Order: sequence, then C-alpha cells, then structure tokens
Amino acid sequence: KDVELVIHGRSEPLLRAVTAELAGLSAPERISTLCCDLSRLSDVRTAINELRARHTGLDAVFVNAGLGYAPRHELTADGLDPHFQVNYLSHFMLILNLLDLLEGSKHGGRVIFNAPGFGELNWDDLQLKQAKWNTEFAVGQGMVAKRMFATRLHELYAARSGPSVSTYSFEIPKTVWSNQLTIIPAGMRAMATVMKWFGQFISIEACGEIMAPLFLESREACAKKSGRLVTFKKGELRDCEKNPMVLDAEQRTRMWKLSLELCNDERTTRAAERLAGS
Repeated sequence: KDVELVIHGRSEPLLRAVTAELAGLSAPERISTLCCDLSRLSDVRTAINELRARHTGLDAVFVNAGLGYAPRHELTADGLDPHFQVNYLSHFMLILNLLDLLEGSKHGGRVIFNAPGFGELNWDDLQLKQAKWNTEFAVGQGMVAKRMFATRLHELYAARSGPSVSTYSFEIPKTVWSNQLTIIPAGMRAMATVMKWFGQFISIEACGEIMAPLFLESREACAKKSGRLVTFKKGELRDCEKNPMVLDAEQRTRMWKLSLELCNDERTTRAAERLAGS
C-alpha cells in the first residue's frame, strides 16, 4: 500500500535512529520525520507549516508525545506549566490546524489520544504557579484537558454536516515499560521493577500490537469509538470515563475557550471557528 509514516520528535539524532531501525523492519516504504519541541508554541507553528506544505491529506494522527516525570517545576518559554503545554496545549494547536487534512481521508480520518483516565484540574491555577506542585498532579491535568478536547471535537463534528473526523481517547490497559523509567528517582525505579515482575507493565512491542489495529480498522468501527475514553479489558472494549469534569459540557467549553486564549494564534482561532461554523 502507498503509505507514509510521519514520526514526530524533538531530537534529530533520535529521529534518524528510529527511522533507520524501522527501515530494517516491515515498515511503510516511506518514512519521514518532523522535529518539533512541544514546549515551544513557536515550534508547533513551524511544524504545522511543514506538515501542510508536505501533505494535502492525512489519514490518522496518534497524540502520544508527552512529558512524564520531572524533578522540579519550571515554566516553559511561553510561561506555561510544561506538563499542561506538552501533554495538552501544543496538541490542541496542532490538531486543530490539521483537521481539514484529515477530513478528506478515504479511510476515515481519525485522531487517537493516548490519555489515561486519571487527573483533576485546578481551574484557579492551571499553570501551577501558586499551588504546591507535584509531577502526578501536573501530568493528570494534561490528561484531563486532552480528554476534554477529544470529546469536544466529537461534539462539534456531530453537530455539523459534511466531512467528519473521529476523535477519541484510549487508555492502554497496562503501563508501558519505556525509556522514561530511566529518568525517575532510584526508589521509584526499584518499585517499578518490582511491579514489572508482577506483570503490571507491558513492553513497547506489546503496546504496539494493541494500538496498531485502531489505525487500520474501518471508518465505521472507528466512528463508534468517537467521543469516548475506551480501553480493552479481558478482550472486550469498555468505556472508562468517570471524571465529572470531562463529562461536563460547560467545563469542556470553558477549557476550549481558555486554550484558544493561551495559544493566542489567529490561524488556530480560525480553525476553531470553521469547525464550530461561526
């Protein structure tokens, strides 16, 4: 099949290494890379320009890049909490500016968010400049906002006629054993190792076997998941969104408007207005 895989990352050497590794496997014949640091909205704008210059259409986007453990709280160059920006806001800007390319997919355009079902929002201090900061809460805020975004996109497409894009969140059934574990403190790493012995982790390869079918299934099968947070348990697809913030339409709209303000980007605002039909 005439397929091209575009891999995003923030390190050119690592992107080259991944491309070389995939070239030796049964990967798509065409693999390209996109270097972009999601902690800089200026980089996201550049990435949008590059993608749109290279491609007239897209079939799927996997929203997976994110920031995990961090030893301390340091704001980004844009003055934002890094977890909120990297795990959510930069994806918000990127996806909004690619939706029209996804709408033309013959296979059913889709955006799949890796967004575990945990987290809360501190509406009074989303950038955590005043609150007592910890990594888990910061990561959770990004996950909640990301799931709000996926659901809001589904709502907007459901309310309009014409081409549509399926958007949903997926929770990987178990934690993935990845390179991120090498940067956490020794005590946490030891605990994770014990958990791995008890089967609480899966390999990246096993994760790929779970995720790959989601990008290959039919337009109709994908559309049935749109707007949901789903996961596989005991071989069955199950809904698992229980967070009242995500389920509240008013709070989803509030996050949408706030995100547009934080992006402060005319093109992103126009993309949102086009989707909303305003």
